Amino acid sequence: MTKKKPHILLTNDDGIRSPGLWAAASELAKIGYVTVAAPRHQSTGMGRSLPSTSDGIIKKEKVQVNGQEWDVYAVGGSPAQAVLHGILEIVPHKPDLVVSGINYGENVGLGITISGTVGAAMEAANLGFPALAVSLETEPHHHLSHSEEVDFSIAGYFTGYFAKLVLEKKEFEGVDLLKVEVPNHATQQTEWQIARLSRQRYYDPIPAKRNSWDDHGPMGYARADNLPNEQDDTDAFIMRSKKMVAVTPINLDMTARVDFSKLDKHLRG
Repeated sequence: MTKKKPHILLTNDDGIRSPGLWAAASELAKIGYVTVAAPRHQSTGMGRSLPSTSDGIIKKEKVQVNGQEWDVYAVGGSPAQAVLHGILEIVPHKPDLVVSGINYGENVGLGITISGTVGAAMEAANLGFPALAVSLETEPHHHLSHSEEVDFSIAGYFTGYFAKLVLEKKEFEGVDLLKVEVPNHATQQTEWQIARLSRQRYYDPIPAKRNSWDDHGPMGYARADNLPNEQDDTDAFIMRSKKMVAVTPINLDMTARVDFSKLDKHLRG
């Protein structure tokens, strides 16, 4: 009996034309059927937001990937909304896996809730689907680009690698999604390690440079210089210092793991 190929819904936060998205699509197509539903525009930093200002318009487009023509769906909305439209309107049946990425730039530490890449995977997980968020360590000046200088081929390989693992191993109690960070200059032989989130700030915000508050003033950011103080089991340390692929299990339940009776006594005392 022939085993049915899995159906994978693929999205990202860099937009439908991102080379990182297509590197993931190429590898995932070796595993199963891939439906691409991604934001029409660059949507970095939107987290898991569902903006009421999104138009929700879905445009079917054709894209060339490795000489093959793909039908894709450009969504007028955030990455999380692209997942919702993909699951509720575009995919004719429930997907076996939702993949978000490959992102221009690493998503590590407690700032992951800012990430549209992670936010899309969170939304999928909240709907009960196995989910994977993949990012590639990239210099900040490439983060909002579709630069062809960034090579996504190895990150694509690991996207396929972990997609297969998630599909084969199924769920693990207490894990809602996997977050995968691929270091730059990784190879297919690069090892991976389970990592916890760093509790240090990874990106520092930079105030706007302007003469008046009436001038346009988007907030900037730069990598913080906290790596020397990182513990060796965090996603930031494993990716940046050990040069390994950092795999972080994420649970959507953000309740603090504390003794409730002690906290109750502390608050009432």
